[in-house]
Amino acid sequence: MREIIASQKFFIGLIIGLAVFGLIVLLSASGPISYANYSDPLYFVRRQILLGLLPGAIAFLIFSRLDYRILKKVAFPALLVSLALLVLVFIPGVGITLGGSSSWVSIAGISFQPSEFVKMTFLVYAAAWLASRGKEGIRSPEGTSAFLLALGAVVVLLVLQPDTGSMSVIAGTTILMYLAAGGPVLWVLGLVLSGVAGLAVLIQLTPYRAARFMTFLHPELDPQGVGYHINQAFLAIGSGGLFGLGFGQSRQKYLYLPEVQGDSVFAVMAEELGFMMVVLFICAIMLLVWHCFQVARQSHDAFGRFVAMGVGIWIAVQTTVNIGSMVGIMPMTGVTLPFVSYGNSSTLSLFVALGIVFSIARHAQGRK
Repeated sequence: MREIIASQKFFIGLIIGLAVFGLIVLLSASGPISYANYSDPLYFVRRQILLGLLPGAIAFLIFSRLDYRILKKVAFPALLVSLALLVLVFIPGVGITLGGSSSWVSIAGISFQPSEFVKMTFLVYAAAWLASRGKEGIRSPEGTSAFLLALGAVVVLLVLQPDTGSMSVIAGTTILMYLAAGGPVLWVLGLVLSGVAGLAVLIQLTPYRAARFMTFLHPELDPQGVGYHINQAFLAIGSGGLFGLGFGQSRQKYLYLPEVQGDSVFAVMAEELGFMMVVLFICAIMLLVWHCFQVARQSHDAFGRFVAMGVGIWIAVQTTVNIGSMVGIMPMTGVTLPFVSYGNSSTLSLFVALGIVFSIARHAQGRK
């Protein structure tokens, strides 16, 4: 009993610690741009608390007390609702275009990003599908075709927005879940190669993607144009060194580095707190992922196992994509850094996912 309580306390303590740390980093990173745009240095922090963390905490409490097995019954309807929301972004008067991407929806004065919730709903759908099929069903061409059709619909809608970042996170998470569930390695390799081929076609057809890809290959090209973002990120990260310039001492956040409150917040973190603190942050994320995998191992049913495993993979993939784009080992995609980046939709969906993992752990430990 003491081990169960200790595990639950560790999980909740780790989440709270990461959330508080992220809020502190966001406080420093977003101050200048908040003041410049809204004459309020706390604008993004205040909204992150009121519209992200507080609803997220409430959602965590609700889903942690909910019997997660109910989600298996509503997995497909929830996926259909998510697909409908992805379609809404293209409807004038409902969809909102920001930064050249039609990724937002405004309903009754409430704005949110449907792709963030699709990360969760498609993960639950994938877990339900994998659990109901079993290893033999997963390997059958007939069953896999239906599953790939659902994934393809999500990918196409995200590409059309365009939201390559969310697409890469959802596709990466799903493929790794499929592989971990016993999917044939050759099929997975075929999916990956098909995805790479599809991205190559998109790069050829869309000039802005081609520019991003060339910047990824040669970041030194056009440092004042398409290469500006990545070069400013390099300057910020390189300036931090081992121990950083000190909290609040970033230079790049003063309207040099784009999206400091969003996908570029990692660069400010590295500049101010240094390599050692970045390593500690990554270790904390890895501990959270490891705990999700432990919950998956302890789960007494396949659905709970795949959901907990999927949430861990999702957090790991999204963190890797964000940090990888900032350090130049992946193309710029524009995904948020879990617990740190400003984003109400992404914060809420993350806490919903963690609440479900807590519910799975509670039921598994209660049956011991």
